[in-house]
Amino acid sequence: MAASCLTVRNLQAWYTPQQMVLSGLSMELKKHEAVGLIGWNGAGKTTLIRALSGLLKNCRADEIRSGSRPVDFRDEAFKLYRYSVFDEDHSFAYFTFREYFSYVCRAYGKTGKDMPDPGEIVEGFHFTEYQDVRMKELSTGNRKKAFLITAFALKPELLFLDEPVNGLDFQSTEYLYRLIRSYKAYGTVLFASHVLESITLTSDRVMVLEHGRIGRTFEKEQIDADEIREALRDEDDV
Repeated sequence: MAASCLTVRNLQAWYTPQQMVLSGLSMELKKHEAVGLIGWNGAGKTTLIRALSGLLKNCRADEIRSGSRPVDFRDEAFKLYRYSVFDEDHSFAYFTFREYFSYVCRAYGKTGKDMPDPGEIVEGFHFTEYQDVRMKELSTGNRKKAFLITAFALKPELLFLDEPVNGLDFQSTEYLYRLIRSYKAYGTVLFASHVLESITLTSDRVMVLEHGRIGRTFEKEQIDADEIREALRDEDDV
């Protein structure tokens, strides 16, 4: 059985005391797997990714472990263990991609001979001509590519992707699917999407987020678009 990469027990997250988004959520990510997270819009997918990324103050859990080690989402060491790509990200607006990539590599302690070369991924996303354009001047899709290139070149042990397909053209979407499938050689991916195709084409395991917790899980041969679609319909009927 594969070793655990991240274990979370009884996670609760809220924006106001009257607006509980996640409640009693438990999940485990294994090392070297691609896990899809799906649910209706508003189910809490982005909230979960934000909590796991240490960006949500209003959350608590009975247990958070990275392997056998207890951690906090906001621990400095755990920050260096993960990287997150969000659907909407307007940060570093005045950085070019090259400047942003260099900044992130330094933050993760990857400098000099340890600094990764993003060239192959830049070409794969057809991003070469945009590397010296400020982030704020890029289209939505190209800004998304800048963060995705950084993520896959950096190769953290734990990679969180929140609606990464949004804004991408067909070729870039297909390339992203290949990157996700091959990433298991380096680490673990948690891929949140409302696009069912994205999940079924990339995931070893699919978790359905419903009523603030992981309601159902589909594994390998169980991953079938019609079955998952039916699970989502069942949730809508509750």
